[in-house]
Amino acid sequence: MSKGRSILFVLLGVIASFLVYVGVSNRNQPNMSFRQKILRTIYPALMWMTRISGKNTTVLMRSGIDPRNSLYDLSIKTVSGDTLPLAQFRGKYLLIVNTASDCGYTGQYEELQQLQDRFADQLQIIAFPSNDFKEQEKGTNQEIASFCQRNYGVRFPVANKGGVLRHAGQQPVFDWLTDPNQNGWNSLNPQWNFAKFLVDREGRLIRYFGPSVSPLSEDVLSALK
Repeated sequence: MSKGRSILFVLLGVIASFLVYVGVSNRNQPNMSFRQKILRTIYPALMWMTRISGKNTTVLMRSGIDPRNSLYDLSIKTVSGDTLPLAQFRGKYLLIVNTASDCGYTGQYEELQQLQDRFADQLQIIAFPSNDFKEQEKGTNQEIASFCQRNYGVRFPVANKGGVLRHAGQQPVFDWLTDPNQNGWNSLNPQWNFAKFLVDREGRLIRYFGPSVSPLSEDVLSALK
């Protein structure tokens, strides 16, 4: 057998083993596509590689800058059809995250729920599904709700699917988060899915965390202490 053929058989064996592992490790996620199962499996490796490369690891910090318009004047519609006034979260931190179901970072849903459970008395997380980045959220509101709950145990509010970048369909919350004339200082749009914006207990934007910053990282945890 030639050396090239031996290498080919080894590669095919590795691929076959990986695909079997994907199936076994995600056997309890019946409503995931095979792509979603692969992304869930490789998520830890993706986070390691992005940390090493520095991709999407931006952290912006400000404190004590009052917004020109109050975030608490806004309400959101959830995937379940409810209206959620943000004023009800006054006195808590708000972590606002743009999300997607077909992204390499989708595994952060699980970490976000762990963070919510850990800081339940002082933090409220809200997810904003969006199809803005490479059309990685094509599902309906109902499909998104089912996906989050069944595969990642998400119990924090999930907003109606909508835009997070600056265009005609941008969610009003993200208009506020990315407009310094409203929030007081930040003009940075989400760099990709799972960018995180932290608002303090008085409604002031104090942090931006890039998609590669884990919800359970020290950067995030220290901001909540």
